Amino acid sequence: MHDILIVGGGYAGFYAAWTLEKRLRRGEARVTVVDPRGYMTYQPFLPEVAAGSVEARHTLVPLRSHLRRTRVMTGHVIRIDHARRTAHVRTPDSRDHALAYDTLVVTAGAVTRTFPVPGLATEAIGLKTVEEAVAVRDRVLTAFARAAELPPGRERAKELTVTVVGGGFTGVELVGELLALGKDLLRRYPEIGADEPAFHLVEARDRILPEVTDAPGRWVVRHLESRGGHVHLDTQLRSAAGGHVVLSTGEEFDTGLLVWAAGNGSHPVVANRTDLPVDERGLLRVRADLRVGTDDAPVPGAWAAGDNAAVPDLAAGDPPARTVPNAQHAVRQGRLLARNIVADLRGRAPRPYLHHSLGVVATLGHGHGIFQYRRIVVRGRLAWLMHRGYHVLAVPTWERKVRVALGWLAAGVFGRDLTPLPDIGRPRQAILAGGDPDLVLPPVPADAGPRSSADAGLRSPAGALAAR
Repeated sequence: MHDILIVGGGYAGFYAAWTLEKRLRRGEARVTVVDPRGYMTYQPFLPEVAAGSVEARHTLVPLRSHLRRTRVMTGHVIRIDHARRTAHVRTPDSRDHALAYDTLVVTAGAVTRTFPVPGLATEAIGLKTVEEAVAVRDRVLTAFARAAELPPGRERAKELTVTVVGGGFTGVELVGELLALGKDLLRRYPEIGADEPAFHLVEARDRILPEVTDAPGRWVVRHLESRGGHVHLDTQLRSAAGGHVVLSTGEEFDTGLLVWAAGNGSHPVVANRTDLPVDERGLLRVRADLRVGTDDAPVPGAWAAGDNAAVPDLAAGDPPARTVPNAQHAVRQGRLLARNIVADLRGRAPRPYLHHSLGVVATLGHGHGIFQYRRIVVRGRLAWLMHRGYHVLAVPTWERKVRVALGWLAAGVFGRDLTPLPDIGRPRQAILAGGDPDLVLPPVPADAGPRSSADAGLRSPAGALAAR
């Protein structure tokens, strides 16, 4: 039987497999998806997960639950040898397997791009996984609880300071959501003054949200600042060692939480561990029909889509233009890629990818948002409702749509859940302490390793960022 291997179960990979299941005849081909987590993360919801507006598990689509005719293999693809039609997979038990295939689909996605900034690897948390979003939420909730018991001063100010680096959609939405979360928390902690929490957004360019035009971008800056946020444009992070932030402008302050949302980098397997052609950014060279290669030199049996592929943007009308790495493109590319593979198997010509943007929409916290489609700009509550409407329709499967919608309804009636879980990363804390307050372990530093062999499977969010 013809074997189709899909590397990565994110947006493009999940939708490619899902569409192949619907389009392939029984016995026509066998599909395998290799992914280290076994679920697809709906990343546009991560800022809301970090603010407690969306339940973390509702943002996940389990591959095994929804891909009924696809083999799902949990593991990391560590090398692709397309000349031999073989992918080398490392499973959670640290064993390596050679997986043969006839057709390869590379949808490994991107990783968090980092820089050699002192303290970044030990202090920062990214925001590409649901685990990171949950860690951000619990850090903020726990920080308010701790600060309420501290006297005014430097330590209390540090607990109540959050710094987000990166002015793209992830960073801006996170700051907006955390401002709304902070406002709700102040009602629960009368000991904390309204002017004490500090939320900083640091962006190296002279503007935020590059996907929107200048005027709406400037409005977002003014809007965040009017709600108490601090936006630093034309500013770079020089150091974060010990939680002490040093900016290129000379400004310095202590921060209890540092979130790194400064863009994507090429997946290391795609950039360095494959014989497939890549461009100067480490992305796979892809034709308009999503086949790997160029019009003059296509690579037989290899296809790619999503954030790890340099897909020509035919809608831009500019030959060098490439589609931007967002969910809007990844979902549609995954579907078309599957249809093109089926067409190729049946001797028909594949279709080129062409998609005109539906506009961009962002949440800026409960009741706040911005939407732009060409010259049409919507701000405020209507844009926030448009954001929720669009994403509840876009998240895959009806089961997840209903769960997310019911979660929003419950939060609208009862308010968001503000319960901190300070020991979420230390499940053995209770049994070790045995209820004795003298044996309660201190908070785990962001860069700490496991406390014992039994905790060896736990990795701190900052440690995960460093490992990238």
